Amino acid sequence: MKSILEQSKALYQLEDYSLSLIPEHDGGRNLIWICSKIEHKYVLRISVLNDRTEEDYLAETSFVHYLAQNGAPVADVMPSVHGRFVEQLETKGQRYYVCLFAYAKGMLISDNGYRYRVGAPLGEYFYNTGKTLGKIHQLSKRYSPAHHRPDYFNKYNMDSIHRLIPQEYDELKKAIAHRLEQFRALPADPDQYGLVHFDFSDGNYHIDMNTGDITVFDFDNCMNCWYMFDLANLWIHGEGWFRNEPDPAKRMEYMKLYFDTILQGYRSETDVDELLLEKLPLFIDMVLIENIVDEFEVCAREGEEMDPEDIEDAARCLINRIPYAGIGE
Repeated sequence: MKSILEQSKALYQLEDYSLSLIPEHDGGRNLIWICSKIEHKYVLRISVLNDRTEEDYLAETSFVHYLAQNGAPVADVMPSVHGRFVEQLETKGQRYYVCLFAYAKGMLISDNGYRYRVGAPLGEYFYNTGKTLGKIHQLSKRYSPAHHRPDYFNKYNMDSIHRLIPQEYDELKKAIAHRLEQFRALPADPDQYGLVHFDFSDGNYHIDMNTGDITVFDFDNCMNCWYMFDLANLWIHGEGWFRNEPDPAKRMEYMKLYFDTILQGYRSETDVDELLLEKLPLFIDMVLIENIVDEFEVCAREGEEMDPEDIEDAARCLINRIPYAGIGE
């Protein structure tokens, strides 16, 4: 890896930058370095798994650059000395894909103890989150890609599910099969279905604590899916703000207020399909399936046994048709 890192530094003229390796998280597919020099800061990403093609990375980076060039608050991709967004390197038979991104201004809200900026209400944060996502989706609806990311059913289909998930999870697989049938019946015209972030959450954007502005990064999982998926993912991630409220009725009241504020911000940039919005519980199930699949994929990559507790809540909701976070069908 030292040789690959040195070659990467030369490709992006980072020789006199200070590089700091970010600790890996479970199941990570990339090595990430923060590259700093005086007031300049970048993120160097070296992809270490061989499960994606150059076309996948070109599609991701082209989309990010398109969004940045058209005013979306995203961390843009930087060209190499050869003018390429993606560089391919090899050593000892191993192939690596290298990209450099601008550093997103601000900080993770988790690094601020989940405290929003001083003097501003949480409602501002929720509104800005929806507005940011709405801007990305509005531009996606107009995007004509030269390179293509996978479609939802390329990955989420029962052939793949059977290969990934062991037979002892038969009830779970039946529940997933039922949901996939429902997903296939959903309308998927360009105003409803397109290239989405697919992991839009507070771990993948920074907040400027002076202004409240949000800058999004990590489009590594982007794929063609329903725009509602990203909104449903925000519902699930918003649950943490209110989980300590002991009264279930109040907790649901707060969740609805949170999501209504997200939608206000979202609608300031683009429309949301009202018929699909009514199916929010189904899209929440779609997010639960993604979470479950991700857990099995990580275990498979690491050669580990799945701990059933890691998927217990999501599986129980799918199998028993329990609405997640209290939303009914």
